[in-house]
Amino acid sequence: MRSREAPSDPGVHVWIGASGRKYRYAVYMVGTVFGPGPANFVFARETRPGLYAAVHIGHTGDLSEPFDNHLAMQCIRLNRATHIHVKLSTAPEEVRRAECSDLIAEWSPPCNSMR
Repeated sequence: MRSREAPSDPGVHVWIGASGRKYRYAVYMVGTVFGPGPANFVFARETRPGLYAAVHIGHTGDLSEPFDNHLAMQCIRLNRATHIHVKLSTAPEEVRRAECSDLIAEWSPPCNSMR
């Protein structure tokens, strides 16, 4: 897993999907508490300053609610995620799902294969 593009802004990271489309995400430390609202997110491990490996990619209708996928959370911890990248979005759920699918297809995060 690799990150092909360094952030142009220290608090922003650009993830590139399998389609070649670029998605800008705000970068936070794991454990950050968020307000309500729909969003896409990437749990990631910083491999070098500003470079990240995707550990788990997902979306939620309310970012303020606890992440309750216990198997994925265990995997995220085992893969030493250091950051959560967030893209707040009022786009319809199918648009957010499509973005997640595009990113998962490119990055193959280990915790997205958990069943």
